[in-house]
Amino acid sequence: MARVLLDSPVPHLDREFDYLVPVALDESARVGSRVTVRFSGREMTGWITQRGAEPTTAAALSDLQGVLTRVPPLTAEVLELARAVAARQAGVVTDVLRSAVPPRVVAVEKEILAETGADHPASQRHDEQNADPVADGAEAHAVTEDDVLDALEGGQAFLSAVCAGDAPRAAASLPSRTGLWDEAWVLAGVARRAADAGRGVVLVVPDQRDLDRLCAVLDDLLGEHAYARLTGEDGHTPRYRAHLRLLTGRCRIAVGTRSAIWAPVPDLGLIVVWDDGDDSYADPRAPYPHVRDVAVQRCHHAHSALLFASTSRTTAVQRLVELGWLQSLEAPRHRVRESTPRIIATADSWESARDPFARRARLPHAAWQVARHALSGPCPGPVLVQVARAGFIPALVCERCRTPARCRHCAGPLAFRDRAAAERGELACRWCGTRERDIECPECGWRRLRAGARGVDRTADELGRAFPQVPVVSSSAAHRVGTVEDRPALVVATVGAEPVAQNGYAAALLLDGDAQLTREGLDVPARVLARWFAAAALVRPADRGGVAVVTAEHAETVGALTRWDPAGFASRQLAERRELHLPPAGRIAEVTGPDRAVAQYLALVEEARREGAAGSVLSAGPLPWIGPVPLPEDEQRHRALLLFPYTASEATAALLRSGRSAASARGEAEGVRIRLDPIGVL
Repeated sequence: MARVLLDSPVPHLDREFDYLVPVALDESARVGSRVTVRFSGREMTGWITQRGAEPTTAAALSDLQGVLTRVPPLTAEVLELARAVAARQAGVVTDVLRSAVPPRVVAVEKEILAETGADHPASQRHDEQNADPVADGAEAHAVTEDDVLDALEGGQAFLSAVCAGDAPRAAASLPSRTGLWDEAWVLAGVARRAADAGRGVVLVVPDQRDLDRLCAVLDDLLGEHAYARLTGEDGHTPRYRAHLRLLTGRCRIAVGTRSAIWAPVPDLGLIVVWDDGDDSYADPRAPYPHVRDVAVQRCHHAHSALLFASTSRTTAVQRLVELGWLQSLEAPRHRVRESTPRIIATADSWESARDPFARRARLPHAAWQVARHALSGPCPGPVLVQVARAGFIPALVCERCRTPARCRHCAGPLAFRDRAAAERGELACRWCGTRERDIECPECGWRRLRAGARGVDRTADELGRAFPQVPVVSSSAAHRVGTVEDRPALVVATVGAEPVAQNGYAAALLLDGDAQLTREGLDVPARVLARWFAAAALVRPADRGGVAVVTAEHAETVGALTRWDPAGFASRQLAERRELHLPPAGRIAEVTGPDRAVAQYLALVEEARREGAAGSVLSAGPLPWIGPVPLPEDEQRHRALLLFPYTASEATAALLRSGRSAASARGEAEGVRIRLDPIGVL
């Protein structure tokens, strides 16, 4: 018989069922195989999780209908991890597996089988003692990039422990992203050293641009066949081929975006996550796990080493550092001074005395001088201008009373999409697209507007006219530029879309900081600071003339950038969260849905709590839900929040999961969404 986990998002079916294995399927029905079965009169797919001789039920068993995969794509380690993630997120295991295992591609499976010349390619793994760790005879490169992490305090001991087969855990703060500190070379060097020691490696980066840069370095350092690339943007065929190459032991290094954290790497010894604070690491599909949390759980289950690396430090990682679970790897202060640019804060007392209008100007005189010197001085180079908004003029306000201009149809913000629209006075709603002309302020009746915010295109347009002989490059999420040449140019980019300069930027102007810091959200200061660190780290060191100018007034955030102290800022933020019992000092659950459905779900959770309260950490009384209250953006949907400590984490997640299963079985609480530790909920 075989135990099968049904591939169904229905919570009350999130368990295993026994099926008989016909003689004809006995050999092919291996653990980890995808199969078809009959359930409640209809055909469904599922995963074989266990083979055995005795069923766990006395009921009559149905036969397996078929085996869909000749190469079992699901490993026992990934299945165990998926179960742990589903339990932590109060989700369904097969929802997790959809992210972990790519869709099957028959042609790729046949290709792999043909290469191995066997029907069981998983048994054809390369001999670990005889195979070249880098595959396909790539020559060993004695590159200095391999030793960059050694420059961090504790870095050499960390790498030595990884190569010795131990499982150290650390958080590294890099002082720069230029020269030998380029994150692509740092990650590739760490992977090379671990692979040379016979350890499997998983490298995870936030987006496609980061992945392309990392793969280019790996091609140069190790060879294109030494690693498997995993990203959804490459399509099903390349991703499934990479998945099977790892399963069959053809390579021991997996690199990719969010889904790469699930890569079935043989003999996994090291997991590296670059920039764990990036929003793209939060899975938008149920049960909404974050790569950081999956990495922590996989490190625990696989007994592997773990490294979080970034130019900044998230409060979630800082919490693990202060618990002693992660070791902090930081550059000595003299190394920080050698590697970072000079930071100028235009809002400090010195600059304010020199330029009294600096606080009101979007581009203060000090920033203007820095840009001009960087473009035409003794060491000229590109200048990065970081702005908060995309578009041309994304927001308009009344010239007299500053009331935001709104669409008469949907109340969305009115904007000028481009320069031509601004010259014609043609407004467009950013929500519904309705075009407007000659609107009147509903507050004061004035008919003239002014820019409430300037986007990347308008900023590029203005700087192009101010520096007429200098090329202007614009980069945003809609039009990303990967790299820029080492020559004078103005590079205007939205946050997160900054290109990499070949030899580092001569200067960086960090604009619109106050506009970003005034947004609502618990994590806003930390997010803004992380963006500043990421941009300033692309600038040449101060001893080569590198300068970064920040125009914001927020003293604590600007001070952390000026001192280049990401860990200290994260520690102070975490201390404030602890006092208020806010994440990540504790956990949070969010339940959203129609008013009645949310109320039904909360009632089922309370019912489950009372039934299992005896001896439980949750026996003190009803859960302290906040709400439910209508959502600001949609009053038809309501939201309830629950803050709970880590000591009650397992019990609370199990309770929320139990309530979800009960609601599913009864057909109640339809349309309810449960998220644990969501980004930006507070």
